[in-house]
Amino acid sequence: MATDGCETCRMPVLDPNPQNGQKKMLLVFGSFFAIFVIIAIIATIASP
Repeated sequence: MATDGCETCRMPVLDPNPQNGQKKMLLVFGSFFAIFVIIAIIATIASP
């Protein structure tokens, strides 16, 4: 798989300095993921 002419292959997945809208969206998705992990941990502890 050659990536010589691929412009987007070298772009980082997360920007080092995201813009305001991207930063807010990353914060929202990060908080959703954190809440999901906390619920999964509580469910694992509460299961018999």
